Amino acid sequence: MEAWVHALLAALALPKFGLTTVFVVALISATLLPMGSEPVVYGLVYLNNDLFWPAVLVATAGNTVGGAISWWMGYGAEVAYEKFKHHKPSELKALAWLQRFGAKACLLAWLPVVGDPLCAVAGWLKLPFWPCVVYMAVGKFARYVTMTAALLWVFPGQFNP
Repeated sequence: MEAWVHALLAALALPKFGLTTVFVVALISATLLPMGSEPVVYGLVYLNNDLFWPAVLVATAGNTVGGAISWWMGYGAEVAYEKFKHHKPSELKALAWLQRFGAKACLLAWLPVVGDPLCAVAGWLKLPFWPCVVYMAVGKFARYVTMTAALLWVFPGQFNP
């Protein structure tokens, strides 16, 4: 079993599979599962500095698709919750704040801890899907560029700009 795990990890670590791995990890990390994709993006770019922009773009795409999945999960949860209609006052206040900002609030989808649930709440509120996705993508792209560039600058290693 251990040999199989090592073989799988070695296959995913190869440069030709690296971008696929970045996409999958970024997608999973954008759902409500607690994990971060920045170390994977940084690791790939650290090992192959020519992949900076492809890695950032692929991570942004994966993370945005994950955010869109969270949006649909929130939408589906709201439809199921409609039958009960027991909103607490604190929930109503948070929902009103998000509704006031609308799809633009999805720019904050890059934030740790609150960003992923924010996408689900946007779906819950039935905010327009495509504007939410665009704002998610802009915020997530800015995060990946900033975080990866900062890590490469702080830990330059093999990276020579």
